[in-house]
Amino acid sequence: MNGYTKRNILNLYLIKLAKWFNLVMPVVVLFYQNNGLSMQQIFWLKSIYSVAMVAMEIPSGYMADVWGRKKTLLLGAILGTLGMALYSFSYGFWAFALAEIVLGIGYSFISGSDSALLYDTMKSAQREKDYMKQEGWITSAGNFAEGIAGVFGGLLATMSLRLPFYVQFGVAAIAIPAALLLVEPKSRIDSTKPTFNSSLRTIREMLQHRQLRAALLISSFAGTASLTFAWFVQPYFKEAGLPVSLFGLMWTLLNLSVGISSVFSYKIERTVGRRYALLIIILGFGLGFYLAAWEVSLIGIGLLFFFYLIRGIAHPILKDYINRYTRSEVRATILSLRNFVIRIVFAIIGPALGFLTDRFSLSLALLATGTGFMISALLCIKPLWNPDPHTHTDSPS
Repeated sequence: MNGYTKRNILNLYLIKLAKWFNLVMPVVVLFYQNNGLSMQQIFWLKSIYSVAMVAMEIPSGYMADVWGRKKTLLLGAILGTLGMALYSFSYGFWAFALAEIVLGIGYSFISGSDSALLYDTMKSAQREKDYMKQEGWITSAGNFAEGIAGVFGGLLATMSLRLPFYVQFGVAAIAIPAALLLVEPKSRIDSTKPTFNSSLRTIREMLQHRQLRAALLISSFAGTASLTFAWFVQPYFKEAGLPVSLFGLMWTLLNLSVGISSVFSYKIERTVGRRYALLIIILGFGLGFYLAAWEVSLIGIGLLFFFYLIRGIAHPILKDYINRYTRSEVRATILSLRNFVIRIVFAIIGPALGFLTDRFSLSLALLATGTGFMISALLCIKPLWNPDPHTHTDSPS
């Protein structure tokens, strides 16, 4: 690898770590409940976050393609840091909602831009076939960071449920210098920047490509399932009777399992091929929800690891499928479209799942989510159900 390729990868690791070294997540539901929020209100907050992301997701992807991935990543880092500062001094539902809006907008400028810059960096070094491996390693680093943060977040929360937010502000700020040190790939600097109309034409053309559309939808549904499952974990711990002092430890172990399986995702896909990789992902996610619903107990916590292992395998593979059929000039926009679908679906189903959990049971909500995911993903699988060429392309074939 040349110097700037290594430099970009290192700084993308730092941006990922700044976001995923999440001291807040292992205890955030307890924090909300301590501030008088119900599960339905908690899911409403996450829906507000999703709507904020949705509002800027595609515009931010377009800005990344036209304005530059480095600049949008820097803006996202600044807004993410500001959002954590707001959260540190917020009380009550509406104050939290404002912080969620800032964080949602900030994240929209990072999502898509990071993977697009990574892919184009690898492409400039003529190593785009190694993208899945690098995406897996960066995903793994993020999940290891989240796992380790779980221990520290749990310990900080024993002193104060607000203390993790204060420390998180400093962690989030690490992304700002990392974004400043990124270098736009040479191919991006030399290329003609697309106009708004030309980008729309390219996106419309690409979304007519059946394999790209299928990869985009399956990846989006998998992302929604992962996001939803993550918000069920703490209620699961609570209903299972896990001591609060162990929340951080269990959160750590779950995310470490994602980090481990992410490292091997590219090897698994190359060994079993596209068909079986897709089946492992789709049926594995569904089974993960069913296992969690089947046994809500201290013993049943072990069943949660199955879902997290599948999650680690899934995301690098599915992102690579999207990149294979996406042109460089709209790569960030297409990847942002994936995140757009994730957030809009979650914004719709989140409050309904919170209602099912509050009024009926956690198990019913898990069963409903798992069934919905499998049906949606299997309906989209046909265009990818062919011998899997490992040739990466920048244009629909």
